[in-house]
Amino acid sequence: MVAVHKQTHSKGHCTEETRYFLSSMEQLVRPAAAWLGLVRGHWGGVEIRNHWRRNACWLEDKTRSRNPNLVGALSLLRSALLSLIADELDVHGSLPAFSESCAANPRQTLRLLLNRS
Repeated sequence: MVAVHKQTHSKGHCTEETRYFLSSMEQLVRPAAAWLGLVRGHWGGVEIRNHWRRNACWLEDKTRSRNPNLVGALSLLRSALLSLIADELDVHGSLPAFSESCAANPRQTLRLLLNRS
């Protein structure tokens, strides 16, 4: 287990927080700076690869429904779609570019979905 201590200073207030991360590696295998880099890199990747795509491109946070079943189902569909189109995102370069291509070529988009096994 690796513990990351964080201090935040804002408007004369100081808050402290400790977060814990599990790893199969022993803590002393890496220096503290390397662990910190891994933690930051992981969460930065989550933000770019997942949250940004869901929120900025597909406006997930603007879902108006308060029905937990509907919100959960839509989230699962978004996750499945991101998994299905992972290879296509490499070709098109970004989710917005892929979305524009799908809008311009509905038959091609349908073929992509139907040719998955």
